[in-house]
Amino acid sequence: MVGSTCTEERTMDASLEPMRRAFLEVLLRLAMDPQRMLAAGAGLWERSARLGVPRGPSRPDGDRRFRDPAWQEQPFFDFMRRAYLSGADWLHDLVAEVPGVDPHTAHQARFYTRQLTEALAPSNFPALNPEVLRAARQSGGRSLLAGMEALLTDLARGQGRLAPRMSEPRTFRLGENLATTPGDVIHEERLFQLLQYRPTTPTVHRRPLLVVPPWINKFYILDLRPENSFVRWAVERGHTVFLVSWVNPDESHADVELEDYLLHGLLPALDAVTRATGEQEVSALGYCIGGTLLAAGLAWLSAQGDTRVSSATLLTTQVDFSEPGDLGAFIDAPQLERLEAHMRQRGYLDGLEMMTTFNLLRAKDLVWSFVVNNYLLGREPAPSDFLAWSSDPTRLPARAHATYLRELYLHNRLVQPGALSFGGVPLDLGQVRVPLYVQACREDHIAPFRSVYRGARHYAGPVRFVLAGSGHVAGVINPPAANKYRHWVPGSGPLAPDADAWLTGAEERPGSWWTDWEAWQSARSTERVPARIPGDGALRCVEPAPGRYVLPRLLPE
Repeated sequence: MVGSTCTEERTMDASLEPMRRAFLEVLLRLAMDPQRMLAAGAGLWERSARLGVPRGPSRPDGDRRFRDPAWQEQPFFDFMRRAYLSGADWLHDLVAEVPGVDPHTAHQARFYTRQLTEALAPSNFPALNPEVLRAARQSGGRSLLAGMEALLTDLARGQGRLAPRMSEPRTFRLGENLATTPGDVIHEERLFQLLQYRPTTPTVHRRPLLVVPPWINKFYILDLRPENSFVRWAVERGHTVFLVSWVNPDESHADVELEDYLLHGLLPALDAVTRATGEQEVSALGYCIGGTLLAAGLAWLSAQGDTRVSSATLLTTQVDFSEPGDLGAFIDAPQLERLEAHMRQRGYLDGLEMMTTFNLLRAKDLVWSFVVNNYLLGREPAPSDFLAWSSDPTRLPARAHATYLRELYLHNRLVQPGALSFGGVPLDLGQVRVPLYVQACREDHIAPFRSVYRGARHYAGPVRFVLAGSGHVAGVINPPAANKYRHWVPGSGPLAPDADAWLTGAEERPGSWWTDWEAWQSARSTERVPARIPGDGALRCVEPAPGRYVLPRLLPE
């Protein structure tokens, strides 16, 4: 037990080292620039002087942390709110541009400064949050007691690590009200099951659609409730949808490499689709890292002269990692060495660790809002299918994840012709000539819009680039009936030299991008054939969808 505790303490200490190093570098550079420090001090003094004058809301678009009227109506809380927002803005401005700091360290300093300021918001402290004080007074302290019980439950749930419940746990169940599109598992291997969904139209497009979701999370983000299921929507429009359900790996998958997801995942799935349908032309769709795999697969198929995938869709997919966004703050040689050593101990990266990393990218919304709601107010989280899905994490095989981070994120080798090989086959995205539909989300914090656009310029074939509103999940899972957000489609001519130039010439449209994708996809498979029933082809049904690979949970409900 003592040894285990010491190991955990060393791991925690090592995880704080990048933050220490980044802040120390920035502070040293600032200390070498007295004029800048004097100007910063004068700016802080000026901001402080202005706090004496009540000014009302400091955020014209609203800040949900301070939505309670008392934050503006009561002088003490109004002062705390404005002092915090002013101080946070001052600190962010101070570290935004520090001469002499290398770009990666500067990025880390900005990222960790945001983490710090979001953690120090007065809304996160019981004695400084008027809503928490009111709830405690009205409940006779029962709200704080309920919050403490929830905190202890979540610590036990995460085996000592905090795992806040993000969605009411009894609302959603796989196969009952999530992942309910009718279908069957028609093929199974060590790394995946292949689902084929049952048709709802008498005829279907001749060309089947193979969907490759990410293995960092589970596939049912694409098949949530019936009203926002992309899979169901595609089936209803006459597409024969096949979908890869990745296994949730454990220590027995420690030997799995990144290329195995292609050689023993994507390629066997493609073989199974052609066997099940008898078709030699297939459309493919990849989401997030599933799209990255699909892009690598297109390069692999091109090198082999394999033309079965005749068009492809890449959703929020990075292939050029030169501007990876905030995830880049976690990726450099020292951090990867520590992570790889940590993963080798078990053979995988624990799903809760990956979930925590993603949540930190939007800590204000995905960490601190639940701290306040669950622990300070003692309330149950509201039901949310998105958050129920994101709270159902997967493990990641150690070798595959290390290769992904090192070769793609750190060295950006996927866009360097021949620099990366899968199964001995050099990959060159410049040889991918099939028509591509590349979609990005304007507020994406995982696959930033400009990074996705930069990747879209590496292919040789025609590319339709489309930008959706909102973020990495809500921007993708946005059914037309919801009439939410906006999307932008390209103007005439080739891709612009950069994302901002593309956006300047793009056409803005209301609502979901799904209808634009459907028009593009259907135009590439105009011939119709009788609807295909799972099990009627060369492959027999194994079990009903969603299949058993997706069912095991790492965190108890």
